[in-house]
Amino acid sequence: MTVQIETGDGLAEAWVARPEDTERALPGVLLFMDAFGLRPQIREMAQRIADGGYVVLAPNVFHRSGSVEEIAPTADLREPEGRDRALEQAIPRMNELTPGLSRADTTRYLEALAELPGVAGDAPVGVIGYCMGARLALRAGGDHPDRVAAVGGFHGGGLVTEEPDSPHRSLASTRAAVLLRHADDDPSMPVEGMDVIASLAEDAGVDLGQSVYPGAPHGYSMADTAMYEPSAAERHFAELQAHLGRHLPA
Repeated sequence: MTVQIETGDGLAEAWVARPEDTERALPGVLLFMDAFGLRPQIREMAQRIADGGYVVLAPNVFHRSGSVEEIAPTADLREPEGRDRALEQAIPRMNELTPGLSRADTTRYLEALAELPGVAGDAPVGVIGYCMGARLALRAGGDHPDRVAAVGGFHGGGLVTEEPDSPHRSLASTRAAVLLRHADDDPSMPVEGMDVIASLAEDAGVDLGQSVYPGAPHGYSMADTAMYEPSAAERHFAELQAHLGRHLPA
């Protein structure tokens, strides 16, 4: 199902996935896409997560740059050259999505998630993100500690910077349990950054599970790209479902 979410800068398309044949209210999960946008791969992943017993909302975080159709990749992401071309097109969109804009949008996404039919509106939610979406997920947990109970980030990049609004600093205010599964030998997420995350999480008393998938490249979960690594992708699904199951009331 496709919905339209009113933001401060117009409408954002979003996909909604839910299990079939259930009448009870379910926990909500907000899913932040990777840099290549909403496309069939994200829809399939949202549905697989939803089948575990959740209502999943996946918004087009690049709505200021165009509709889902307008910014959809035209190259074959399974070919390295096609993926590189698509990434070149995505980088300006990522740069335009400043922390201030994304945080305002996230507030609206969480409100829209709570208003969806079949969502336990007052219950805690999960927020998960892939690639650049992991940054948005961390910030959501820190900005909405009374609402977000579980955060998941997979092959996230740029989680630790020197900027005052670096995503990792959100660990200081979150009360969510945080699951981070990094890609192996990923220049965008070096070991030093992982150490910073671990230290801040320990100081803040955050329930953090952080590890690296050996041999898994950045983007390992995305079956429609050249970076897909099947064993890491399946492991991420299993660990994510366990994480959500532990921290979201069913």
